[in-house]
Amino acid sequence: MTTQINLSSDEMPIVDLTRKYVSRIERRDDGLVSFEFAIGWPELSVDLLLPEPAFTAFCQRHQVTRLDS
Repeated sequence: MTTQINLSSDEMPIVDLTRKYVSRIERRDDGLVSFEFAIGWPELSVDLLLPEPAFTAFCQRHQVTRLDS
């Protein structure tokens, strides 16, 4: 079943694509960090896994707002 939503330009939500969010879920025993990453809306995220050093570099590179602190 598909639901179609018709919004006028006045009703379109404004999204700031420069805002990036990270919420760290856990650091696993194998050294990987499980975290949620979102752009624009913190409520709409993807789950990712990275080694700890890559996670730190990822956060710095994207200048994220941490939601887990």
